[in-house]
Amino acid sequence: MRYLGLDLGSRTLGMALSDPSGIIASSYKVIKHNEEYEKLITEIEEITRREHIDKIVLGLPKNMDNTIGPKAKLSYEFKNMIESKLNKEVILVDERLTTKEATNILLKNDTSRKKRKKVVDSLAATIILQSYLNGLKK
Repeated sequence: MRYLGLDLGSRTLGMALSDPSGIIASSYKVIKHNEEYEKLITEIEEITRREHIDKIVLGLPKNMDNTIGPKAKLSYEFKNMIESKLNKEVILVDERLTTKEATNILLKNDTSRKKRKKVVDSLAATIILQSYLNGLKK
């Protein structure tokens, strides 16, 4: 089973793919969207077809006190848009602190600020997807 991981930000969408056996996640790409969600879903549809994706894993940015804020509500809406257009299951995964974790990894690897800005969202998507895949093994 192949998975697509998504980290929806205010201006970009980070993406990650699992290997065909659904064990290992790796960064795929970042798409700038400027809140053009219909266009973004069309791109996701093309990727799911081209990469033979079975399920989609979308980060759910809950508040630190576990409440649902505006960004999490947007994730629920985006999930519903994807499911209705693509007819694919979208699994929501708690993504608290994944962008911070991704930034810390890039800082430890001495990645330049310019390069970090380009890859942090796809690395966050990779962390989201890998945490989901690790949960499947239990």
